[in-house]
Amino acid sequence: MLKTLKLSGLHFPEYLPLFTLSSSSGDSFSSTVLLLTQELNMANRGTVKPSPNFNASADAEVLHKAMKGLGTDEDAILQLLTARSNAQRQEIKNTYKTLFGKDLIDDLKGELGGKFESLIVALMTPPLAYDVTSLRNAIKGAGTDEKVLIEILASRSCQQVKEIVAAYRQEYDDNLEEDVCGDTSGHFKRLLVILLQGNRQSGVQEGNVEGDAQALFKAGEEKYGTDEQSFVTILGNRSAEHLRKVFDAYMKMSGFEMEESIQRETSGNLQALILAVVKCARSVPAYFAETLYHAMKGAGTDDATLMRVMVTRSEVDMLDIRKDFRRMFACSLHSMIKGDTSGDYRKALLMLCGGDDA
Repeated sequence: MLKTLKLSGLHFPEYLPLFTLSSSSGDSFSSTVLLLTQELNMANRGTVKPSPNFNASADAEVLHKAMKGLGTDEDAILQLLTARSNAQRQEIKNTYKTLFGKDLIDDLKGELGGKFESLIVALMTPPLAYDVTSLRNAIKGAGTDEKVLIEILASRSCQQVKEIVAAYRQEYDDNLEEDVCGDTSGHFKRLLVILLQGNRQSGVQEGNVEGDAQALFKAGEEKYGTDEQSFVTILGNRSAEHLRKVFDAYMKMSGFEMEESIQRETSGNLQALILAVVKCARSVPAYFAETLYHAMKGAGTDDATLMRVMVTRSEVDMLDIRKDFRRMFACSLHSMIKGDTSGDYRKALLMLCGGDDA
């Protein structure tokens, strides 16, 4: 009998690192854990998998040697850390302190620099903590980085959002919803608040599909002006499965894809957020494929977005993102990263990408 299953505030599979399991049932418990692990691995569509012959002490030694003395072996650092899961990196970090009496992240920061340093530090951060820190920096920095708020809150599951809210309060002794409200306004703020509740309906309410499609049609295409509140309420509260059926019904009713109507009826941050919600309801990997493409196309590279997506999706659905990227655009994700970045930063990103689909 499973007595306790403590997840340290983290939700698997995406927030799997740092969990403890305890029981008094011996072998039956072990087989349950083994089955759970196998199921999680099968569900994992990431390019980064746990190393099968993992040895935290040996890895800590390799990293220490790479940073000892004059010069730094950046290649050894990136080759090792991109080939370990986040949970394994946390073990390496703890073992490094035990063996050498020093903080691994502090040592990495002291030896590395620039975008490569930022990427490696991001890889060393637990997924939940990384989301929480990203949101905090988006709100508390100079101005507000709406792009980060939109990306994280539109793409995470209800359970993950609840964990983010709880971890934010624990880390900063602040209320995430209040902080978001203090930095945003209007219908954009209202939809963010709805998403922060993490209370989307589950499944499909068949009886409401036509009604929701009709309400969205009346709120936009059928009237002069736009009733943004109807878009905010319906798109913020229904499940992805339900919304996909609503979009199909809307297309039959109006002759327009939902995205087309949103682009005509809304603007600015509200439009960006609603589009992200719609695209994530259709396909989260396709949403991130498009996000990565726009981070690299044109003059300059949005390295913050490129880094954030590559790190947060590398153990989740990067294989699907790559597939959608190749389907949607005229090149592979691998080739675009290769053409847009350089040095050790590029090497590490390509390792997270995991292969070329040219």
